[in-house]
Amino acid sequence: MTLPAHGSARFDLWAPEAGTVTLLADGREYPMTRRPGGGTDSGGGTAGDGWWTVPGAPASGDVDYGYLLDGDSIPLPDPRSRRQPEGVHALSRTFDAGHHQWADGQWAGRELKGAVIYELHVGTFTPEGTLDAAAGRLQYLAELGIDFVELLPVNGFNGTHNWGYDGVQWYAVHEGYGGPAAYQRFVDAAHVAGLGVIQDVVYNHLGPSGNYLPRFGPYLKSGEGNTWGDSVNLDGAESDEVRRYILDNAAMWLRDYHVDGLRLDAVHAFKDERAVHLLEDFGALADAVSAETGRPATMIAESDLNNPRLLYPRDVNGYGLAGQWSDDFHHAVHVNVSGETTGYYADFDSLGALAKVLERGFFHDGSFSSFRGRHHGRPINPALVHPAALVVCSQNHDQIGNRATGDRLSQTLGYGQLALAAVATLTSPFTPMLFMGEEYGASTPWQFFTSHPEPELGKATAEGRIREFERMGWDPSVVPDPQDPQTFTRSKLNWAEASEGDHARLLELYRALIALRRTTPDLTEPGFQDTVTVVSEEEGWLLFRRGGTEVAMNFSGEARRVPVSAGAIALATDDGVRLDPGAGPTSGGEPAAGRLHLPGHSAAILTN
Repeated sequence: MTLPAHGSARFDLWAPEAGTVTLLADGREYPMTRRPGGGTDSGGGTAGDGWWTVPGAPASGDVDYGYLLDGDSIPLPDPRSRRQPEGVHALSRTFDAGHHQWADGQWAGRELKGAVIYELHVGTFTPEGTLDAAAGRLQYLAELGIDFVELLPVNGFNGTHNWGYDGVQWYAVHEGYGGPAAYQRFVDAAHVAGLGVIQDVVYNHLGPSGNYLPRFGPYLKSGEGNTWGDSVNLDGAESDEVRRYILDNAAMWLRDYHVDGLRLDAVHAFKDERAVHLLEDFGALADAVSAETGRPATMIAESDLNNPRLLYPRDVNGYGLAGQWSDDFHHAVHVNVSGETTGYYADFDSLGALAKVLERGFFHDGSFSSFRGRHHGRPINPALVHPAALVVCSQNHDQIGNRATGDRLSQTLGYGQLALAAVATLTSPFTPMLFMGEEYGASTPWQFFTSHPEPELGKATAEGRIREFERMGWDPSVVPDPQDPQTFTRSKLNWAEASEGDHARLLELYRALIALRRTTPDLTEPGFQDTVTVVSEEEGWLLFRRGGTEVAMNFSGEARRVPVSAGAIALATDDGVRLDPGAGPTSGGEPAAGRLHLPGHSAAILTN
């Protein structure tokens, strides 16, 4: 249950370990009192529930405020702050989400099945780097055929620009993007344009600057860290309120901001040993919000565990999430279009790996992972999961930005290989996601950028980045300085090139593929058991069939003749593709409509 947003209760605060709390609001001090509760402190006295309240505080209007704990002279911002107009170290400002007059009354939402997602970072999607400027590009996305816009994290972080994963104010919208009112305008405009909005949220760690949560209560578990620092307290003492803090935040996006779903960052980093896992709580929350609003509320987890339990219904001991990212698909496509086989790509060095992913969803489904040095994952039960629950891509912010130079596929591959990646992604049985600019082969990189105002933190970030890539065998001299403003500027899209040469050609292919996907049920309706693949490792081609539709892809640089059963070419990536009828049986023994001539690095979709 979310806290009241109106009246003096909007300043209620959870600070169970504080001896005194004073609200500083518009320059006046208001001593707060403990709210009655049923707990006991260590001495056997009444401890309350850890919440503080102040009935005499301003009950309406915009108020700048903060909290003085135990006689401190410097106020701290509200952990549930909706606005931080002067940054994450400064006073909070109240924001009434109910003032916005929504225009999306006709928006009925949509399910993942059959949808296409477009991932974007607000700061680099447009030259202006704001939510209002991004809203100006929504019609372009609608015409491309996109169904959901997925925003990288927009919560409050220190500095002017950042990927968003260093957030410390989970309830606030970064002021540089336009703040919460601009966020409402963006979601409203998206719905009017027929687009859903998925918000990327980070609940597994907090950023290094402006994290005041430990001052208020046991939000973190010291000594139980993950890759990014101390773990969030999901199962320790007083974790009930920490989980409530997280779930209230998720509910805020779904209810107050009308978003259609959440992408839950790196859920494998959650440390939760409770009988009801936090992910199951997310699944229950989504169902509750859907029942209230009549719109689907979609929870998508980023997980590298290859554990289908995340997707299984809660009534069979699953977590009941609508979807999860699938790295296996990305790795299989990346290796086969680029030839890169280092690190975690090593196991995917075959067309057979891509075929297995297309048929079963996970490549590592209990198989040995050489990168991990152990067996990994488990098979998906096709009776419990539709392929649409796996969100797949050939590029995303992580897989580009965590390369040493932030280089996209388009910076090293030609049109033919980019077209193959597009066909593999958009004809897969899964839910495809594009990374901003991918659709026209953007030549701009997407690099790791930060703007830490603290010199020592900026220096540590840059040096840590270099050490990381030195361990991976990269030349450290090519790693851009995250703190250099040009690293951020270089990562902004150049929209002018979308209408030029092969960029424009690729964009038209993406539009055609998405349109074909929308009108071809064989591409989106069948389950896992309905995909049949044929592979020639020697010749470098792969064909998969679902119903009466076949997708043939030639990953080699030489022309190939592929036996097919379907009789008509619905789409081809190369003008040299042709169908020669009546050439005998396929390698599987079925009668063939003919042989499909595929030039090097080309693909075609065929139908009966």
